[in-house]
Amino acid sequence: MRTALTVLHRWLGLATAGFLFVAGLTGAVISWDHELDAWLNPTLFEARAPGAPRDPLALAHDLERADRSLQVTWTPLSVEPGGTVLFGVEPRPDAAGRSQALAFNQVAVDPATGERLGQRFWGQPSLSRENLLPFLYKLHYSLTVPFVSGVDVGVWLMGLVGIAWTIDCLVALAISFPSPPAWRKSFAFRWKEGGYRLLFDLHRSGGVWLWGLLVVLAVTSVSMNLGHEVVRPIVGAVSTLKPDPFAERAPRPPDRMAAPGLPREAVLRIARAEAARRGWEAPAGGVFYSPYYDVYGVGFYRPGDDHGDGGLGNPWLYFDGRTGAPAGDLTPGQGSAGDIFLQAQFPLHSGRILDLPGRILVSALGLAVAGFSATGVVIWARKRRGRALRRRKAAARAPSAWSAPARSGS
Repeated sequence: MRTALTVLHRWLGLATAGFLFVAGLTGAVISWDHELDAWLNPTLFEARAPGAPRDPLALAHDLERADRSLQVTWTPLSVEPGGTVLFGVEPRPDAAGRSQALAFNQVAVDPATGERLGQRFWGQPSLSRENLLPFLYKLHYSLTVPFVSGVDVGVWLMGLVGIAWTIDCLVALAISFPSPPAWRKSFAFRWKEGGYRLLFDLHRSGGVWLWGLLVVLAVTSVSMNLGHEVVRPIVGAVSTLKPDPFAERAPRPPDRMAAPGLPREAVLRIARAEAARRGWEAPAGGVFYSPYYDVYGVGFYRPGDDHGDGGLGNPWLYFDGRTGAPAGDLTPGQGSAGDIFLQAQFPLHSGRILDLPGRILVSALGLAVAGFSATGVVIWARKRRGRALRRRKAAARAPSAWSAPARSGS
């Protein structure tokens, strides 16, 4: 059994090493994506004109009136001092319901004047300043692989890598403890010996020490990529789940996006009334519209808390884009055990569940994942060379048919 598990660990590790190396390095960086993005791109994040900021809802309407090819799909409802308003945008469908792709999906606007300061396509493969952090973010979870026949191949691929990684974590733990007397070795590092032995210990013992954290990353990576397709059905089989509009509605194709039947202001009135009924104290912090699902979402948080650092994140209310009817909610810490498990997936994966210390930890774990992937390949290559050398030596020692003594009478 141990031999079979060792072989399984070898091939699972080799199959996922390259993907996890990229995911680990990019994950270490994107733990700080908002801070690094703002530092690299002051044009998109720093306002130029002095003066009191205008209502972001009015700025959104101005942007839509000035460019009839787009619809604003993300509107922050507060403006940080000295900051811009960064809107998310998608194509606006024409009278026939068709939508033409835009060359950008984010637009930065000066909050005092409404001046359009810059734009970019979030996630576009590019190493330019304005695209670097979004590119690394998308590279982390999809390798920026394009859609094929409407299927996000990159997201599925990295989701399957996450499943293989989860299985490999369990296999690795099993082979790290072959017998009780060997357990101590599985926790030890041969620092003084260095070289290959230390490299092996860094891979094996390092993985043992960090095993619990690595399993959390592996499982949550599956949830991030294949939540609706794999994780939610499994959790729903053992626990009752709240309705999720993004799991229960089929997405529209990119050339047939929806436009909302209700304005943002109407949905906000409904959402604020519902939040007051529930006793939520935080104000509405942002509103989005998904033209793929025809759903509005309103998040409730105080200015500066839009990233949901600490705990299970911010509460959200969802509404049908046609009628404004309730379509679901996300209330951190409430619901069934399955609901809370699903709520915890992104906060755990990003480390934001522990605020700043959690982000530091996840960044360090990203580097560790890249290191385990690299050392695993090095160990495999070293053992492969050793096996090849032993075969050559054995072949050299074996008597050759041409060198065998001639038989008597020949």
